Amino acid sequence: MENYIAMQMQTADRFLMLLKTRGPLTAAAVAQWLGITSEGARLQLQKLAAAGFIEAAAPTAKGVGRPVQTWQLTPAGNARFPDTHADLSIQLIQTIQQLMGPDGLDQVMTAREQAAAAHYLEQLEDRDDIAGRLERFAAIRSGEGFLAECQPDGDNYLFIENHCPIGSAARECQGICESELRIFQQVMQGMATVSRRQHIIGGDRRCVYEIVPVAVIV
Repeated sequence: MENYIAMQMQTADRFLMLLKTRGPLTAAAVAQWLGITSEGARLQLQKLAAAGFIEAAAPTAKGVGRPVQTWQLTPAGNARFPDTHADLSIQLIQTIQQLMGPDGLDQVMTAREQAAAAHYLEQLEDRDDIAGRLERFAAIRSGEGFLAECQPDGDNYLFIENHCPIGSAARECQGICESELRIFQQVMQGMATVSRRQHIIGGDRRCVYEIVPVAVIV
């Protein structure tokens, strides 16, 4: 019985991870991604919906015929991907503001930004090509809970983070997100420019950074 429950949880996590990283999908698309039958996908999706982890997204019309039904995560489904030490992070931010004021918080954020950038650059120093550096950086960030990936986009790249494990802290202190962007820019300095195109805190499903190689800037 315990093995069965564990197997069911593993199956559920595969479905939730797929919807987390790929966004709303049809049952047929889920089946194709996971290599299972469409009927099996529909059955599991219905179970997850009954448990409150997913919900039907607004149907979308594609050509002639009935609208296509897709599935997306609910807040409960997103909560399966934790916000790392959320309460502690918020408490620390509030305590620093109370004891040191806004300027003190800015100093702490600057020190954290410098330390993080130095840490990443140390791990990336042997990757002197953009694709290789982004691939390694995505692996590092995924290890930190960001579910990161990198995709080519013509001559440029998209660096995608499907989850924000520091979301609660970022909502408490807006400077964190700007600091994160500056860290990305330091990591790619001299190789590419970095700008944010989508933002979880701004209401998007994921954070997306556009990476433009310096060599192709007109």
